[in-house]
Amino acid sequence: MRRISSRGHLPGLLVTAPLALILLLDKSCGFTPTAPFERTTSHLFATGIRVGIAGAGAVAFGSAARLVENSHDLMLWSPSGAGTKELMSGSPLTATGAIQATLQPRIATTPKQLVEENDVIFLALPANGHISVMNALAPYIRSGQTVIISSHSSLGALYLGRLLAEHNLEEVPIVAWGTTAITARRSSGCEVQVCTVRTQVDTCTVPVSASEDGIELCKSLFGDVFRQRDGLLAISLSNLNAQNHLAIALCNMSRMERGETWSQGLNITPNIGRFMEALDDERLAIAEAVGVSVRTVREHFSLSFHVPIASVYEMNQEMVKLGNDVNGPASADNRYVTEDVPYGLTLIVELGRMVDRPAILHEAG
Repeated sequence: MRRISSRGHLPGLLVTAPLALILLLDKSCGFTPTAPFERTTSHLFATGIRVGIAGAGAVAFGSAARLVENSHDLMLWSPSGAGTKELMSGSPLTATGAIQATLQPRIATTPKQLVEENDVIFLALPANGHISVMNALAPYIRSGQTVIISSHSSLGALYLGRLLAEHNLEEVPIVAWGTTAITARRSSGCEVQVCTVRTQVDTCTVPVSASEDGIELCKSLFGDVFRQRDGLLAISLSNLNAQNHLAIALCNMSRMERGETWSQGLNITPNIGRFMEALDDERLAIAEAVGVSVRTVREHFSLSFHVPIASVYEMNQEMVKLGNDVNGPASADNRYVTEDVPYGLTLIVELGRMVDRPAILHEAG
């Protein structure tokens, strides 16, 4: 294993190198693994749970529709204020597509209000916004609450756990998802198209002693689609956005730079599909080296978009036929670059170096 200095950087957060190694190699991934977890959230496993959603983009709106579909009470908070402006004026939130719903969510104007008026805090925003939002929420989180990160990147739950520990809240469960429960596109400030509801979401809970309650809570909120994985490292390696978006962006960069309107799935050609499969081989080799089980890219597309397992190219063409296609980015300045590179690709490359499984294609991309 590669030697690293006594203080080092992991993508997206600062940690001491020994602590990073413990978390990377210990499947428990708990902040205080030996401390027992006392159940304080069993009363939540029912309908009518009060959920505060940090975020107001497509995933936040789509998740809100799913929560209302399952009879829960939700509140939205836009960190900038812009995302909920139309809802604040009284417009209802309308969901179309895989979920048909019209809802009038509660709106928070401050992080304090979001935390104080809800039982579960749900992070639904890009990974490059996680640190600032975690910093804003942490001072108000209380014992008995649960935090869910949808979806988890770059060991972000570790960062939040350290913030909570500063407030003597090590027992607050943090549930990390490997992907989102839905895929969606926000069409306006009060409209969202839910493209698909996933049939499986990988998850883990920190501390590991809270895992049973964590997964049962997620099922109460979003349905019986959750699969327990072996700790935070497995979840970080289960987020396939970075590797998939690398292949899509790199092979369609001219379209992005010219601001073209182009179909993402349709343009996953046989060669681009093989590139995505080769990237997946690198990630799977790293997961095997650290002893965790993660889904393959083919399983990801099948479980997310309800198509039979085949080559990545064939699966994407089937998705197009089913109407599960979206337009690719119309600019090089997009989340495929600003989110996936520092909070996804960098982590995989560093892990590969640590366990002598170099992620050559990831690093070259």
